[in-house]
Amino acid sequence: MPTQASPHHVKVHARHRSAKDAPLREDEGDYASIEEAREAAAGCRRCPLWRDATQMVFGEGRETAEVVFVGEQPGDQEDIAGKPFVGPAGRVFDAILDEAGIARQKTYVTNAVKHFKFEPRGKRRIHSKPNAGEIKACRWWLDHELSLVGPKLAVALGATAAQSLLGKAVAVTKMRGRTIEREDGLRVFLTVHPSFILRIRDEADKEAERGRFLEDLKAVKALME
Repeated sequence: MPTQASPHHVKVHARHRSAKDAPLREDEGDYASIEEAREAAAGCRRCPLWRDATQMVFGEGRETAEVVFVGEQPGDQEDIAGKPFVGPAGRVFDAILDEAGIARQKTYVTNAVKHFKFEPRGKRRIHSKPNAGEIKACRWWLDHELSLVGPKLAVALGATAAQSLLGKAVAVTKMRGRTIEREDGLRVFLTVHPSFILRIRDEADKEAERGRFLEDLKAVKALME
């Protein structure tokens, strides 16, 4: 698996915030555990997305996981349930994880942006892609998750996750399957988000893409070992 140096230094231990940010904690974010960080994040006002979302959807999984999977943002079902990857894309993700021989309970799963961004259309809430400012604002929480879990590998599921983890826009479809090492030593594996599979209409193309995603996760499994 090719590795290349990241041109952007991403600090895992983020401790700064501007005066415009809403109060988080008196200790400026020195959390002792994922649960403590999750409780603090419930009241996050770092960007406007909290206003329309049902709740903050924090990551979950093993706190000593060797691999962290990072998606884009919660979807409609995740927003309601308060858990990441429990909707249609999450079910695809779980099934292919299992086929690749990766036990989800041994991983940590989260999103780059932790409030659901959407556009209302009648009774439906249609996913809307987070912008650069929202990604940057929410990286406060992702950085804390990475610091607390201390994984050997982070898997960027899609462009938003890659931008959050690497600090710059990345052409995931072109760089898919590559592992980029950040200056802090964390390796970031690039692949698509499982929702990409669901958006393919042609059944043959969808099955082919599912196979590619399975091969990506098998590569992740090999890197874990």
